[in-house]
Amino acid sequence: MIDLSGKTVLLTGASRGIGAATATVLGAAGACLVAHCGENRAGAQEATRDVPPERKMLVEVDFAVPGSGRELWERAVAWRGRVDVLVLNAAVMPETPIDADDAHWDATWEHVLQVNLREPANLIREAVRHFREIGGGIIVTMSSWVAEQGSAIPQLTAYAASKAAIRAMTQTVARNHAKDGVLAYVIAPGIVRTRMSEIAATTRGGEDAVMAILPLGEMVPPVEVANLVAFTASGLCRHLSGATLDINGAAYVR
Repeated sequence: MIDLSGKTVLLTGASRGIGAATATVLGAAGACLVAHCGENRAGAQEATRDVPPERKMLVEVDFAVPGSGRELWERAVAWRGRVDVLVLNAAVMPETPIDADDAHWDATWEHVLQVNLREPANLIREAVRHFREIGGGIIVTMSSWVAEQGSAIPQLTAYAASKAAIRAMTQTVARNHAKDGVLAYVIAPGIVRTRMSEIAATTRGGEDAVMAILPLGEMVPPVEVANLVAFTASGLCRHLSGATLDINGAAYVR
């Protein structure tokens, strides 16, 4: 069991999928959890149901609003006076077809970059500055295998680009702030059984077609990604900082 007792963890996107599983695992590991959600507060409440009230705080913030990441960070630090681990999971995956009209293309790219990159970047910036003051901390970002090989779904250009960008920022922080005690890890899931993946499967011929390309014959269970988040959040393997950790059941090996 990973023991996160005494650590304050800020987790974004805690209401469904990987985020909900991660909230449950982090809470079970003893963390004091700041669980962020957008409009789905009920999902975050369910994910943190077994976390004692004194060890959790739910914060509803819309990353589509510029500056919302800084607001979330301020509220998280104010709760217990510090944050030890930042886990960036929240993301959107709308389609950006090449043949879409200009208005749709521009608006969707703006939305994806705002939610998946700009506010996470604001949070990383605040975390680095905070960690330098308190003597160190951990950043865990959720990228994707599409950041490594591109998406097999042509309509997901903006999503793939945002996931590559957040990976690059995390690696840059790892390289340049290790001396400050800042550890940074990138997790790159393959096809995880989430609502987003189930919807995306329809564009690839349905679930049966997706399963046929997966060596283990199944999508990655969200709890396995959550377990990996808990491990990196523990700081048990400091020299893994800067690494991109693939979790895709051998569907993509590099």
